[in-house]
Amino acid sequence: MKKQILLIASIILSTVAMAQVKPSFGVRAGISSSGIGGDAVNGLKDVLDFANGMITTSNHTGFFAGGYASIPVGDVISFEPAIYYSQKGYDLKGEFNLKGAEFIGANAKAKLTSNYIDVPVLVKANLNGLQLFAGPQVSYLTNANLNTTAGAFGFNILNRNIDATDQFNKWDAAITGGVGYQFTNGLNITASYDHGLSKVDANKNLNSYNHSVKVGVGFSF
Repeated sequence: MKKQILLIASIILSTVAMAQVKPSFGVRAGISSSGIGGDAVNGLKDVLDFANGMITTSNHTGFFAGGYASIPVGDVISFEPAIYYSQKGYDLKGEFNLKGAEFIGANAKAKLTSNYIDVPVLVKANLNGLQLFAGPQVSYLTNANLNTTAGAFGFNILNRNIDATDQFNKWDAAITGGVGYQFTNGLNITASYDHGLSKVDANKNLNSYNHSVKVGVGFSF
């Protein structure tokens, strides 16, 4: 991971040195839909198949926000190093209704919220406003929280928060890419996909990785 950080730092420094014009800066924020893929989650889904649909898994909806720099190295190509606060995670939901007593209702939810600092370095092609981009990303986990809830008869009977930070790998590496559009007034919109390359568990024993879809709105100054 240290080698990856040094590589990204060298890319940023080299890009600044090669830049023919001064970089511009901007801010961006948006929503994300994140999950965890790999052997561990596939195993969990196999188990849940026996629940006959009463227990389901889904991506975690969060947000991201931060700033970026745009460094042109030609008429079409530019580099975009950035830093974002980003929420990732995974959701699990169970619905249990007894036949003849559906009014009782019972449900249980588990929601993993992982908070990261993402540092992507993108190569971007600017085609008359349309933008195509891709590049590496290094992320640092600041904390992870597992919230479990359950209810019956319309009442919440369980609400527990667990600090799960120590269960996860502090560092993550990913490849990210997507499309966007830059308006002449400085406003821009982007849609991207992050594909994790580092195992998320602290002991790195499980082949499970973060993945995330992000849609954002930004403004370049």
